[in-house]
Amino acid sequence: MPDSMSHQMIMAFDFGTQKMGIAIGQAAIESSTPLALFPMKDGIPDWNQLLKIVKEWQPTLFLVGLPLNMDDSESELSARARKFARRLRHQTNITTWMVDERLTTREARDELESYQEQGRAKKIAADSIAASLLIQSWYRAPQGVQP
Repeated sequence: MPDSMSHQMIMAFDFGTQKMGIAIGQAAIESSTPLALFPMKDGIPDWNQLLKIVKEWQPTLFLVGLPLNMDDSESELSARARKFARRLRHQTNITTWMVDERLTTREARDELESYQEQGRAKKIAADSIAASLLIQSWYRAPQGVQP
């Protein structure tokens, strides 16, 4: 991992219209931790609350899941996720990348079952685990597209 990446605090978002998964990761140790679900109102966050979370964690990079169809085409949800990512970047002036989120939800549900078996899933949802998986995939291959 390049040295410039090793000091990054990454915050990832699994965008949704009713709720959004959020995770935080520290690149130096390649960690990723799902946070509590964030409520959305028709795809719009309470920006004041979201910015409080950003201020608390002080990320240096944002990843926003880009929901693509299996044929690589974008959907209405893709456009809304891009709009959220652009506004997030504008509100915070923090570098923001869109990353392919296909298959993360399925993988997240499997991981959630593991959390439940360990009794650790009380406040963690599949969407937040999906956000955590976005961070893990970024560590393996840091690539994305601009919002």
